[in-house]
Amino acid sequence: MLIGLTGGIGSGKSTVARRWVELGATEIDADLLAREAVEPESEGLTLLVEEFGAGILQPTGELDRGLLAALIFGDEVARLKVEAILHPLIQELAAKRVAATSGVIIYSIPLMVETQSKLRFDKIVAISCSEKTRITRLIKTRAMTVEQARLRVDAQASDAEREAIADFVINSDCSLPELISRADVIYASLSA
Repeated sequence: MLIGLTGGIGSGKSTVARRWVELGATEIDADLLAREAVEPESEGLTLLVEEFGAGILQPTGELDRGLLAALIFGDEVARLKVEAILHPLIQELAAKRVAATSGVIIYSIPLMVETQSKLRFDKIVAISCSEKTRITRLIKTRAMTVEQARLRVDAQASDAEREAIADFVINSDCSLPELISRADVIYASLSA
């Protein structure tokens, strides 16, 4: 069973995914695949350098993620170019991982709406919470400024857009124990 798990940055998606892994699922994380897609000497990194120049590289030859983030979250055209380069590569990596995995598979993909993922999910679960909660979490857990957090939240699809494609919605505007409880209820129904 392939379950698409989506939610914006700071929504609690990773917490839900970790819980489901504890319950026996296998997670494929689009954010980790995105890192793999831009490893040194990869096709993704080569294409990014062709588009944006060698200035996006660290002296080690690795992608300067902070510099790229600053570029794309302040420039819509640059963000769309990066997405056009990386999203097909990430989807290809995801399809290979799914094909090589069995059982309950959770594909955590924050940009499911934006990328129009070509994977065929048995069910889609959206994690939602208020923008205020997301920004507070990003400031606390990722040491972002309010401005940095807001730019990232604003660059993603809305909760309403995610909920429109979801079979289940988990509202994460709650305590951690309550979120775990909500995740357990949905997982039990998905894995039954």
